[in-house]
Amino acid sequence: MSLEFDIARRYMSSKHRFGFVSVITFISIGGVIIGTAALVVVLSVMNGFEAEIRSRIIGTGSDIMISHVTGQGIADWPQVMEKVAAVEGVKAVSPIIQSKCAIASKGETDGVVVRGIVPELESKVGRINEYLQTENPSFKAADINAVGVWLGVNLADRLGVELHDRIKLFSLREAASSISGIIPKAMNCEVVGIFETGMYEYDANMVYLSLESAQSLFNMGNLVTDLTVKTSDYNNADLIGREIDKVIGYKYYSIGWKVLNKNLFSWMTLEKWASFVTLSLIIAVAAFNIISSLIMIVLEKRKDIGILMSLGMSAPRIRKIFIYQGITVGIFGGAVGCLLGYLLCYIQLRFKIISLPAEYYFISALPVKMQILDFVSVGLAAFVLSFLATIYPAARAARLNPVDAIRSE
Repeated sequence: MSLEFDIARRYMSSKHRFGFVSVITFISIGGVIIGTAALVVVLSVMNGFEAEIRSRIIGTGSDIMISHVTGQGIADWPQVMEKVAAVEGVKAVSPIIQSKCAIASKGETDGVVVRGIVPELESKVGRINEYLQTENPSFKAADINAVGVWLGVNLADRLGVELHDRIKLFSLREAASSISGIIPKAMNCEVVGIFETGMYEYDANMVYLSLESAQSLFNMGNLVTDLTVKTSDYNNADLIGREIDKVIGYKYYSIGWKVLNKNLFSWMTLEKWASFVTLSLIIAVAAFNIISSLIMIVLEKRKDIGILMSLGMSAPRIRKIFIYQGITVGIFGGAVGCLLGYLLCYIQLRFKIISLPAEYYFISALPVKMQILDFVSVGLAAFVLSFLATIYPAARAARLNPVDAIRSE
């Protein structure tokens, strides 16, 4: 242990002539602890929400989507699927048809997005089967004259339909024309499944039906609009997508989930950094208290400083005494704050203390996901702010004239 650190420790633990110096020091430590804990908890909660949203977006979509450059559909999709499935990192591939059309029940009409899938293949790529409120994930309808469809729960509520109710889908793709105008192609459907992903945009606008039915509805023959891909690690979707592009040729292109949902995740990242900067102000306020307490200690210990300098202690070593005091507050406060934040996050993660209303949120409890990088960043922020707070008081102490400092008593 260096002499400077030993003196700094003694200054912090000794009784002060000005009693409120100790109070300010404790307030500084408390401020660092509260600020650090608040930052850790907020960042962990935001990580939790981001992970939940990412999971549900990928669960209803895919890690990678492959499309034709002209947007006209993929004719040789079985051959393309074979090539894509052979790429390292690809776990499953599924063909889909996705397009817009109109939907009508007995009392309501609306515009929706229709997705035609092969349930057996789609279950390997996404998690739509897990969101179904029916046990049998198939499109088999009781009425042989109707096509089975799955509706999002919000869309079903808006249309006023339940399981086994009849609806109609209307497509304008290559619609017939007559003297009276364009005649959309209609398809009689039966609601055989209702799903709830927790994502309102999906639950309020998405309709699933079999791939063959979608090809018939949109007059696409044997074409599909896209291929969806499940990877071994969604974080490497962009890298795997580039390998897929090399295999499938210039007629097709792949796009990852990050690009498909770029606006959403960019906004969430911006919000996370904004929260980090805003809550760091709590630690900054504590840093100002560190400045105040150190200045008071410098004034109180002027004679001691003068004696140390007269005995040969240099100005840089005097400066270190007060720097050590400040960074000790930062390290102690940051460490305790991170520990407190971890305990709060663990309690929420383990016991679900803070619940969320199911009718407004897609999860029942406040999500938490702790990441080591957040703890390191918050702890480093506490240390840096505490260190910066020591610069002025330490410099002031180092500039004292030893003779004047001793005479001041």
